[in-house]
Amino acid sequence: MYCYSVLIVDLILNLQTNIMIKIFSKISFLVFISTMLITCTPKKPLEGNNNDISSESMKVKVYETSEKGNKLMQISAFPEKEPTIKITLNPDEKYQTITGFGGSFTEASAYLLNKLSEANRKKILEAYFGENGANYSLTRTHINSCDFSLSQYSYASVEGDTALTNFSIEEDKDDIIPMIKDAMAISKDGFKIISSPWTAPPWMKDNKAWVGGKLLPEYYDTWALFFSKYLEAYKAEGIDIWGITVENEPLGNGNNWESMHYTPAEMTNFVQNHLGPQLEKDGKRAVKILGYDQNREHLKEWVDDMYQNEATSKYFDGVAVHWYASTYEVFPDELQYAHEKAPNKHIIQSEACVDSEIPHWQDDAWYWSKECTDWGWDWAPEKDKPLHPKYVPVYRYARDIIGCLNNHVDGWVDWNMVLNRQGGPNWFKNWCVAPVIVDEEADEVYFTPIYYTLAHFSKYIRPGAKRIGLACSDEALQVTAVEQEDNIVVVLLNEGEASKTFSINLNGQSVNLQISGKAIQTVVIPKNN
Repeated sequence: MYCYSVLIVDLILNLQTNIMIKIFSKISFLVFISTMLITCTPKKPLEGNNNDISSESMKVKVYETSEKGNKLMQISAFPEKEPTIKITLNPDEKYQTITGFGGSFTEASAYLLNKLSEANRKKILEAYFGENGANYSLTRTHINSCDFSLSQYSYASVEGDTALTNFSIEEDKDDIIPMIKDAMAISKDGFKIISSPWTAPPWMKDNKAWVGGKLLPEYYDTWALFFSKYLEAYKAEGIDIWGITVENEPLGNGNNWESMHYTPAEMTNFVQNHLGPQLEKDGKRAVKILGYDQNREHLKEWVDDMYQNEATSKYFDGVAVHWYASTYEVFPDELQYAHEKAPNKHIIQSEACVDSEIPHWQDDAWYWSKECTDWGWDWAPEKDKPLHPKYVPVYRYARDIIGCLNNHVDGWVDWNMVLNRQGGPNWFKNWCVAPVIVDEEADEVYFTPIYYTLAHFSKYIRPGAKRIGLACSDEALQVTAVEQEDNIVVVLLNEGEASKTFSINLNGQSVNLQISGKAIQTVVIPKNN
């Protein structure tokens, strides 16, 4: 500034007035530009200023379902409180790839949808399979009848027809197949289907009955062919089956409804020497074969037999498990053991429901209360009674899914999608609860809190996501996290009465949030933070 002032004075003294005015104007402009350049030059950073990056807030979207009434509600405002819990995400620590989440196409559910108005039928299917709904990605259905059928039937009803020339899926063409096709038309991303038999037709069994008994060895090849025929018949209807389980509940169900028994060795033999080779011969090797398909407490003995060597494990793509051995225990040791036995094979939770209960109609509070009992409350052996205390339905679902994900399970499938106010139809009167309950006579629909609980996972965690590592400073706050192409998703369950404030920390960034008491939360963290 001093050098410009001297120059100006010198010019004023030596030039005539009209020239001086022009030159002064130009020099004033130069002074202005020089001053601006000095002002805009960035200062050298102060030592330690780089630490400020760790306090930058992440952009997140938060969705909550809670006892107080939130139903997948987006939460955008949080109290300004210092977090008492720290959750640190570690995307470099990767685990299983997610196959999907969803529910089951049963004859009972399909029958009820047929009874409803077209508007309510569409409303339910959109809620399950629509992009704005739960967006189910992994489902299950039954091969032949099950207890949630209107009657007992088989696709191979002609006794002695070992070539299965009379095989027919006609029974499914007015209910299950239309339900699946309508869901396919709604689903933008599509979904996978697992099919499970409860029993072979009685004429193939040693007791000639629908319930209990074993498959006679002379019909092993016929029963293997049956699976291949089923896959072909559904494909002809435009439905590709992603996977099959060898037998629903091979240990039996107390000889109450359709069932057929295997030991681990018998099932391994059937898959290794009959089912696997048959599907391979028929060009269906891409269809996944899942073994076991019952409660987790016996998983170790089954995977020991299935995966004992390369020959026995060749055709098994993984195992399926159920949750009915306890109302609270996830059986992490058994799940970890199965993963360690075969790290590259699937572990899929293929069936779960609130069993042995008649649904509570339009009563959200019941689904958040500790009043529910399961089959084991009344009928479990005395030594197993402690595994079956009363429970909160919402907590059982969220706790189990989080626990399964944190122990290498890659898919989680609920049982019936739709039941009526009685908990059926079920030919055995084995009443259960579904996420959606309908009054088919009054044409009314009730979306229970279980529906929203499942959607916290199925809607936001998509197939192909990978579970990632995390650390949480509060053991009572249950948490799981996955990374996918566009975002990281964190799901939390707070069973406590009081709300909890917490921070989520990721790659030097953090955000402070709060979860209500008695609530589930899904936090979506976009990759473009």
